[in-house]
Amino acid sequence: MNYINIGIVIVIAFIVSVILTKLEIPVLKAKAGQNIREEGPESHLSKAGTPSMGGIAIIAGAAVSSIVAYALWGGSMSDLLMILFVFIAFGLIGFFDDFLKVVKKQNLGLRAYQKFGLQIIISVALAVFIANYSEGSTYVYIPIADFYIDFGIWYIPFIVFAVLAMTNAVNLTDGLDGLASGVTALVSLFFAVLGVTYSIASGAFFCAALCGACLGFLVFNKNPAKVFMGDTGSLALGGGLAAAAIVMKMELMLLIVGLVYVVEVLSVVLQVLYFKATGGKRLFKMAPIHHHFEKCGFKEVNVVTGFWIFTVICCLAGFAII
Repeated sequence: MNYINIGIVIVIAFIVSVILTKLEIPVLKAKAGQNIREEGPESHLSKAGTPSMGGIAIIAGAAVSSIVAYALWGGSMSDLLMILFVFIAFGLIGFFDDFLKVVKKQNLGLRAYQKFGLQIIISVALAVFIANYSEGSTYVYIPIADFYIDFGIWYIPFIVFAVLAMTNAVNLTDGLDGLASGVTALVSLFFAVLGVTYSIASGAFFCAALCGACLGFLVFNKNPAKVFMGDTGSLALGGGLAAAAIVMKMELMLLIVGLVYVVEVLSVVLQVLYFKATGGKRLFKMAPIHHHFEKCGFKEVNVVTGFWIFTVICCLAGFAII
């Protein structure tokens, strides 16, 4: 495994994703037009009817390319299958939620307890697998300090929390054209390079495939977006990225290179806490924080570009730490 292999995987995933996204747009446009929040930025009202559930192409592109990479250059089949299991399973949760909301016009989609219940089951399965059948078992790498800690009995709840947090953080980040797909492409590239550096083939190949699939989707998802990924895509991205980082024993690096996700979640948490503590006042003009910047007068494309640049800086910081 080398950087040339990673580049080939990215290109394959990119091509597959571009082709599938182009093919799915007219189908989704007829069945899955996006509803827009009335309380959101006024500029978003024009996006009503844009086809959603485009994450199907990302899932297919990343999965196919990962399997091709394994067939060509090998790796750990069990690790790759577990990553793909989490990736596709979270995508299915998002798909059913999108299907109910967008196609069946049931505004609530899946109930919160249904979504989180399914996410917890999948996360527990991943945690149990890693703890019992993966090299390094319950050890977690601590960045900056540069050593491993054995979490022991706390490993499974830690992994469950990490997967749930990451998945829903990416879901919150998916609010502007090209934001989640662009940021995730960069973060995935970081972990692909990390996988080559530490010879973790399965994790590296999946992350390279995810990077290429996101870039292929970004061709149509950049402003003005012709298609949205929906929860189908955002939940799959979060779950797959978290699973890959966990298999690579680099869970906490997500906090550094995926700092955009962290900030998005914190903005929502702080908004809710401040709102309750002050009897209805808002800390931000709107949460997640990307909408706050829009409300402050920044153009959507500039907010997205700024978040991409910030992610590049975070990834460079991650390389410096490693």
